[in-house]
Amino acid sequence: MFYYLFGFTYGSPFNGFIGRHYFALRSIPSSSYDYNNFLYQWTFAIAAAGITSGPIAERTQFIAYLIYSSFLTGFVYPVVSHWFWATDGWASAFRTNKFLFDSGVIDFAGPGIVHIVGGVAGLWGALIEGLRIGRFDHTSRLVALRGHSATLVVLGTLMLWFGWYGFNPGSFNKISSFYASRYYYGQWRTAVTTTLAGCAAALATLFGKES
Repeated sequence: MFYYLFGFTYGSPFNGFIGRHYFALRSIPSSSYDYNNFLYQWTFAIAAAGITSGPIAERTQFIAYLIYSSFLTGFVYPVVSHWFWATDGWASAFRTNKFLFDSGVIDFAGPGIVHIVGGVAGLWGALIEGLRIGRFDHTSRLVALRGHSATLVVLGTLMLWFGWYGFNPGSFNKISSFYASRYYYGQWRTAVTTTLAGCAAALATLFGKES
């Protein structure tokens, strides 16, 4: 909701630090920005908030989760993504005047923008909240946790695997590309590697549970 309300990611004209257009999808669609661009970036914002939820799991109240995720997706992630992905972001590779090492930051599919934003926010959250209650005894010795449901673990793996088909191949924004060599590349190659990675994750989950 907050990512929808505040258009700090893109918009024209730009400035190097923050976007100032497209609030609540105002003036969309346009010649430079469409609904598919919004939906694509919205899922990235959700991914950043989801990464943050891991380090603070089981010791954060739901209302606190709503507050931090609203701020993260409504202001922090949009501003950072504007820096690197907007046409005139101060570190963008799309700038005509690339003053950051004469190249700008090339961050395909957001391994830096999305994961660093989520990871840094999660680190600060973990530092603020401290140790998980019940994980350590009064002498700071590790307490063994009860086993979890293998069925739910496998189901979660399959759901995440399915979601990555939209995340990884979708980062190309197209089905395939035609080259002079008459071979087709693009989304399908990424889908194959996503399939192989998903198989490895599923096997690791099953064997890890049994061991």
